[in-house]
Amino acid sequence: MHQLNQVVAAVQAAGDAIKSRFTITSRPQDRQDIVGLIQANDDISMRILRAQLSPVFPAARWDEDESGSGALPGGEWWVVDPVEGAINHIHGLGEWSVTATLVRDNAPVLTAVYLPMTGDVYTASAGGGAHLNGRRLQASQKTELRAAMVGTGQATPDEGAATYQRIGSAVSAMLQAALVVRVSVPATLQLIHVASGSQDVFWQHSQVRSGLMAGALLVAEAGGSITDLHGAPWHTSSSAFLASAPGLTAAAVAVLGEAQ
Repeated sequence: MHQLNQVVAAVQAAGDAIKSRFTITSRPQDRQDIVGLIQANDDISMRILRAQLSPVFPAARWDEDESGSGALPGGEWWVVDPVEGAINHIHGLGEWSVTATLVRDNAPVLTAVYLPMTGDVYTASAGGGAHLNGRRLQASQKTELRAAMVGTGQATPDEGAATYQRIGSAVSAMLQAALVVRVSVPATLQLIHVASGSQDVFWQHSQVRSGLMAGALLVAEAGGSITDLHGAPWHTSSSAFLASAPGLTAAAVAVLGEAQ
């Protein structure tokens, strides 16, 4: 518990530093402007995260590739997103967070997600449950997809035509099968709702480690299901990701499989 508290303190310190740079009137003008603003925020947040997290698990290495995918070498790693939803932050939107996840042999074991604009803190540890501000979370108990809130989003910009085609086909299929479909970024801000039970399904074609690790642990520890789009157990080498209420996994897999 002491280590988790240290992780929470780190994401809060980083998040509050980035919140001080937030303004609802921010309007980047072009791609160069966007890249510059995001990088400046990332640099500030990462300095704080490194300084505060490195002593917590001294042997843990750092995943340097914020857009990286696939398996990491064995051992302990910090997988962080210094500003998850950075594109929202720099456009004056409040849907962003700071995440830090300890990954051991490619499995997330400890995570904290801080939403500076609301002050909410989501935490999870392997075998210890998932919590929002200390309150235990429980994934949805729904069993009817036609009554489900579902969602997806891009893993990263410029994913390519083939991935966009899969996203479009899947959204179209889910619009017919589910109650409501959300398409938004970042992934973590949908996954915390799946862990809370206020959203029932989230899927993503392709993956970025820093966008899924925290949410995967939160959903799993809240009693949700984490698989790939074929219903097989998800791992860091999987080509796609599905988080859902346990009673909806089979139905979601059926719909998404037909949309491939």
